[in-house]
Amino acid sequence: MYGLAHAPELDRPGLTWFNVASPLGLADLRGRLVILDFWTFCCINCLHVVPTLRRLEARFPGEIVVIGVHSPKFAAEQDPNNLRHAIARCGVHHPVVHDPDMILWEAYCVKAWPTLVFVGPDGRIFGDMTGEPDAERLLAGVGAMLCGWKEQGLITPAPLCLRPVEETGGALRFPGKIKPVPQADGSRQWAVADSGHHQIVLFDDEGGEIRRFGSGRRGFMDCEAETSRFDSPQGLICRHDAIFVADTGNHAIRRIDLATGRTVTLAGTGKRGCALKNGGTPAADAELASVWDLELVGDRLFFANSGTHQLGELDLVTQTVRSLAGSSAEDIEDGPALEARLAQPSGLACNGDGRILYFADSETSAVRRLSLDGTPRVETLVGAGLFEFGDANGPFGEARFQHPLGLTWCDGQVIVADSYNGKLRVLDLDHGQVRDVEENGFDCVDDVRLAAGEPAGVTAAGPGRLLVTDTNNHRVLEVLTDERVLRTWTR
Repeated sequence: MYGLAHAPELDRPGLTWFNVASPLGLADLRGRLVILDFWTFCCINCLHVVPTLRRLEARFPGEIVVIGVHSPKFAAEQDPNNLRHAIARCGVHHPVVHDPDMILWEAYCVKAWPTLVFVGPDGRIFGDMTGEPDAERLLAGVGAMLCGWKEQGLITPAPLCLRPVEETGGALRFPGKIKPVPQADGSRQWAVADSGHHQIVLFDDEGGEIRRFGSGRRGFMDCEAETSRFDSPQGLICRHDAIFVADTGNHAIRRIDLATGRTVTLAGTGKRGCALKNGGTPAADAELASVWDLELVGDRLFFANSGTHQLGELDLVTQTVRSLAGSSAEDIEDGPALEARLAQPSGLACNGDGRILYFADSETSAVRRLSLDGTPRVETLVGAGLFEFGDANGPFGEARFQHPLGLTWCDGQVIVADSYNGKLRVLDLDHGQVRDVEENGFDCVDDVRLAAGEPAGVTAAGPGRLLVTDTNNHRVLEVLTDERVLRTWTR
């Protein structure tokens, strides 16, 4: 692709840098292997590359430099403040240059996310790699290249002076989904995926914290409530005796016993899996990919297998996993469930009788549904394509979202957390119309409005009441639609 061309300069006027004190030019990087990671923070495949890059940096400190070149797809990703949140949320510690006008993308002839470009210690490009790399092969290949360059005296190890973006949050840090926990006595409790703290948190109806599950350290460990470990859990679903967890970073589905507090793994091996199989696979052997949300109907546990653009089902009785919808090709294409094409499903909600599964298909900025009776089919309600997005109300065919992540069923309507537009939207199923929850204006009791938060989850909490995770503001909001009030519920 490049031959041995000199790498185009990275330090361009007007570009914003993160995790370093000042911009880096190619001259600053001579004598080291430079790996340029062209990414955008909406892309699940890009996020899968981050752990591999962490391993490279740990294995070869001072000998390689990883630089993230953020090349945004969505309008919201062009905002450097949103990128700052994403860097902290994803645990990216290497330098990142924000390239909203795709200047570096064009200069390096990049065509797809993610792409790695390799620049040798002499400043020349010697290769590139599109898609998710095999971690072990990449580690071995980089090690071999470094050995050769060391023998030639071309490697001059030197550490970078890093200033990582810090965003500690409060009691919550980048919360994902919020779901109700059924109670026999009629009282209300709520579970929140506290993604940034790698924990699940139980709250009472007033937003008071009851209990935490998970040690707070990133990991993959089945144990008691205080010592089990999760990795960036995004979604969950609950019944009276258990919380089922979409343990996203571990590519697993976990179960927390509410009586004992103990966590067990139901499905997933901790490694990123390939496409789900149509036939049943023993849950203990199933390899999943960035499980983002869960829904439960009887003993059928549905999951959004975001990393392979599929929906899956875990049968809690037979302990088997199967593909429910999606061919694993990324696109927006309706039809028979297993032939349909999805794009990073991230939020799930069933209708009142459990016969239809609605899902937020994030990369196509779409809300779609899967019929669970008879011959399952996928149908798109709102959304038109991988690069079709916006902020428009009206008939389903004309309305547009921007990378929605969560939704909930509410009195015959679907409420959507339209994440990158920073608002809540309503799908009126009877009239085929989309409108904003806040179109008449709300009194905001607190100083931070939802528009800044990339809300990732929403749940119906009673008549005229919604609870929504205000993700980037590290809190949960209570929305009282009848009173037109928006206020902090917990933070």
